[in-house]
Amino acid sequence: MQQVKSLIQKYNVPGPRYTSYPTVPYWDEPSFSLEAWKQTLKRSFDESNRSEGISLYIHLPFCESLCTFCGCHKKVTKKHEMEQPYIQAVLKEWLLYCQLLEDTPVIKEIHLGGGTPTFFSPEHLTQLIQGILSKAEVAPQHEFSFEGHPNNTTREHLQALYDLGFRRVSYGVQDYNERVQKAIHRIQPYENVERVTQWAREIGYTSISHDLVFGLPFQSLDDVLQTIDQTKRLMPDRLAFYSYAHVPWIKGNGQRGFKDADVPKDDMKRQCYEEGKKHLLAHGYHEIGMDHFALPSDAMHQAFQQGALHRNFMGYTASKTQVMIGLGVSSISDSWYSFAQNEKQLEDYYARLALDEIPVYRGHILSNEDLIIRKHILNLMCGFETSWNEPASHFPELPQVLEQLTEMQQDGLLEISADTLQVTEQGKPFVRNICMAFDLHLKRKMPENRIFSMTI
Repeated sequence: MQQVKSLIQKYNVPGPRYTSYPTVPYWDEPSFSLEAWKQTLKRSFDESNRSEGISLYIHLPFCESLCTFCGCHKKVTKKHEMEQPYIQAVLKEWLLYCQLLEDTPVIKEIHLGGGTPTFFSPEHLTQLIQGILSKAEVAPQHEFSFEGHPNNTTREHLQALYDLGFRRVSYGVQDYNERVQKAIHRIQPYENVERVTQWAREIGYTSISHDLVFGLPFQSLDDVLQTIDQTKRLMPDRLAFYSYAHVPWIKGNGQRGFKDADVPKDDMKRQCYEEGKKHLLAHGYHEIGMDHFALPSDAMHQAFQQGALHRNFMGYTASKTQVMIGLGVSSISDSWYSFAQNEKQLEDYYARLALDEIPVYRGHILSNEDLIIRKHILNLMCGFETSWNEPASHFPELPQVLEQLTEMQQDGLLEISADTLQVTEQGKPFVRNICMAFDLHLKRKMPENRIFSMTI
């Protein structure tokens, strides 16, 4: 345990979570334009639509109350009359994309995120998905998923989305301790989670996921382990078990419902992870990627075993699509050759659509170097290994990268052979640090201010 503590102290530094490479702070916005985004999107779409389909992420930003642990883009309101105008706006954005792409999109994945997707009524969610699908084909092998709030997800929500082809639902649990729930302004008894989990199973959902968070204010090791033991009673098919990102200097008052001193410190957070992971493994879950666990029967675990796991702005997915279009305010799209983010303010988003413009306001065109490094980081994040036995996977700085990783190798976090890097079991919690060694943007220009959460 002493060795683990020393490694934590050594490697617990601010670092990206690598949902993209380059990470958002390093997007080269001066070289980006809406026209460049359209061109790269059309190129990628033409290359991949018929062979593998596309993914859609739809951001539904409204929440009735603010959860103070949340780092997502949201708008807190109790005005449900905002639902219909927003759905019409998203459908308008989708129409603009369909007109741009010309060929009929083949949809392989849809994910509804937020905010709180179940803020919207089942009728409005039905209207949204039917509107999307009316201009598309659905791939024979597809996965439609959504994030449900245990307190307001109704059986009608689950049935309506199931009838539209949704088979996966993710519930945000965080922690079952009432004091922790009060601190993060997210009161939801175990009974609420149990009810919506059972409803999903009864209706026929094939993959149910729970999100658990460690490092929350006032949270103890016992709280984490008890939450995991309660979770075992429901046995969700997959789990996200991740560290709370305490970044109040970015998120402002949204993460100031408690004092910094109330948040567990480095050693405690690492112990929560290590002991929590042991509990999850003992309960039959398998580690399949950074912060993610699944039962052997789940498609995510099978994708990991087959080397098909993928990671993008939707998180981990069981299959890859070259094109991911983000619809809705603040959504991020990925054409593989470029990233593009929508307007972050609702009023700006609506205004751009009123002008018949795709509401993108910033992005990044990936260079050849970016594409090579992105592939290495994806390999590490999705399979805990990468190799450079093909010319296309080599870049001039590779020797310096490997030299920088020598110390991590000496610490037992990874093994390097002639053309392969393999993350060890001990090194899996430090995969973000390993990816940072490949991150040339980060090396060339360290942020002047702290913008990343701690890696541990």
